[in-house]
Amino acid sequence: MMVQGVSTGILVVGIGGNNGVTLLAGQIANRDKLSWETGPGRVSANWIGCLTQIPPRGVHGGVGFQGRFDGIASADNAVIGGWDIRSTKLGQALYDCRVLEPDLVRQVRDEMDGMEIMEGVWDPSFIGESQHATALNVVSGVDNSSTRCRLERIRRDIRTWKEKNNVNGHVTVIWSASVERPSEAEYKSADDLLDAIYDDSNIDDISPSMLYAAAAALEGCSFVNGGSQNTLSAAMISLFEQSYRQPVAPSTSVLSKFAPYSSGQAYCLGTDFKAGQTKFKTAAVEYLRALGLSPRVIASSNHLGNNDMLNLTTKKTLNAKMRVKSDIFGPWQEDDLDHKVTVMYTPYIGDEKRDYVEYTSFGFLSSPHTMVTYTRCMDSILCVPLMVDAAIWCDYFVNHNVSPTDAARATAYLFKVPEGSSKGIDPGFFYQMRELEKVLQKASGKQDDIITMGLSKGIITEEQASALRELSTM
Repeated sequence: MMVQGVSTGILVVGIGGNNGVTLLAGQIANRDKLSWETGPGRVSANWIGCLTQIPPRGVHGGVGFQGRFDGIASADNAVIGGWDIRSTKLGQALYDCRVLEPDLVRQVRDEMDGMEIMEGVWDPSFIGESQHATALNVVSGVDNSSTRCRLERIRRDIRTWKEKNNVNGHVTVIWSASVERPSEAEYKSADDLLDAIYDDSNIDDISPSMLYAAAAALEGCSFVNGGSQNTLSAAMISLFEQSYRQPVAPSTSVLSKFAPYSSGQAYCLGTDFKAGQTKFKTAAVEYLRALGLSPRVIASSNHLGNNDMLNLTTKKTLNAKMRVKSDIFGPWQEDDLDHKVTVMYTPYIGDEKRDYVEYTSFGFLSSPHTMVTYTRCMDSILCVPLMVDAAIWCDYFVNHNVSPTDAARATAYLFKVPEGSSKGIDPGFFYQMRELEKVLQKASGKQDDIITMGLSKGIITEEQASALRELSTM
């Protein structure tokens, strides 16, 4: 999909999955200003749910950043592509997943069927057996002969795709493929990680997601881990730091073996999109804590029948998912909280996730307080806006020279378990929104404008202004 003058590129690993095809269909619908019939009536394309694309509303503004800060790209003009280990045409995949209304699918199907699907790098040991039979679009031959060859194939794919589609702005690679089992490979530094990848005799447990992330870093692209696996180690995050990817690496360094590489700013963000049940769960517990109650039991279950859940019927991949689902309240240190999660694969339900959560807390004099929530929504409808926002924020932050630390803290709201510099951040949605707002004010210069205004009006002194500027960087 080529768009002239585009500033944002989005490459999806797992482009043929429900999230990937829903993202593509939504972008086409918004780009072409389509409308379609639904049960309640006719509707028109929009970006509802994408905080980067919707304007603020209400007396106090509310959440929505389009128009508030100059330079936030329009997703209408993004270029979207990606890889998949399945060869199903994208329009057919959209039809098969039954996420969107038939009248919309009819209008975008032909264009999507004509889109390229790049061959995916895969390792059958990392995903459930249910995915093996359909893995017919995979990297093979010399490109699959070693870990280094697989990495270089991904790098070549990125460069070719950017050139073919005239992408001259920042590109974000998003992992939206099947959840992998945890990798057992551990590295102390970016050098150790690259050394293991370069060594053709290496038999370390390096996952495909690690290769996509490393390739993204070497090509100056951001990487977003939308899955639950442990892709984002400290070594991987170090690879994205500009201080490591110097323009000219010493000939003795491991990095020099991968030249030419990009020394441009890029971010490594994750882990696991916090889209539906988990996002509301943290908001609900945030509410209970704000009341002064003491949460004691959270018992939740969700069931759906999409391919992601089918992959989780394998214990090795389920463990990765359950790790992030059960760890969402960690920074709050609610030691007495008994948090239980069950997930069920129910094919008939398809992509429409249904979840039930019961919250029991102690109130005054330890009297019990119980409330129940029930939610149902297409999983991809909840997840795609996070993919859009992740890519648009990466583009904005690169263009405004935002540090990796600030970028990680600003985007923590997107993930179940924020990693890197945002690890351990308060999981409350409203706290995380304040972090995003603070980074945007700083990046846009609006925060400094207020300080300058205070100086000009004599409200604060130079010493106080310096102290405020220092405080804003903390």
